[in-house]
Amino acid sequence: MSEKSEKAKELFKQGYNCSQAVLGVFCEELGLDFETAIKIASSFGGGMGRMREVCGTVSGMFMAAGLAFASASDSPALKGEHYKRIQELAKRFKDKNGSIICRELLEGVENSTSPIPSERTETYYKKRPCIELVGDSVEIFEQYLKETKNITA
Repeated sequence: MSEKSEKAKELFKQGYNCSQAVLGVFCEELGLDFETAIKIASSFGGGMGRMREVCGTVSGMFMAAGLAFASASDSPALKGEHYKRIQELAKRFKDKNGSIICRELLEGVENSTSPIPSERTETYYKKRPCIELVGDSVEIFEQYLKETKNITA
């Protein structure tokens, strides 16, 4: 586990959602202050507002990729390059975890879509893969940064 991965897991244990934990560890080096990053990522926890859609850790990774690589241009070519990058990150996560969909990753675990977050207890952390998925997304993005931007993540 990398230092960033451990820091992201700590953020998750502190109560930040999965998406916030991932974006939160990359924000400052990518030009975004922590408070703004936490606000931006707040809607993506629990697979987008606990709807169990795309895993929040993956969404956090994609937001970090946008900060690192995306252009403000409306160029179809630049958009295509960026979407290719996002698809590669998704593939890496899916190859490691079998899916990028929250409800599939939580299969066999009570995965309510109630808007009320589950209480974070020891049992919560033992039953759910979320904390490990936080670490996986951070490590995947760190590796991608090293390969593509020569950033020491």
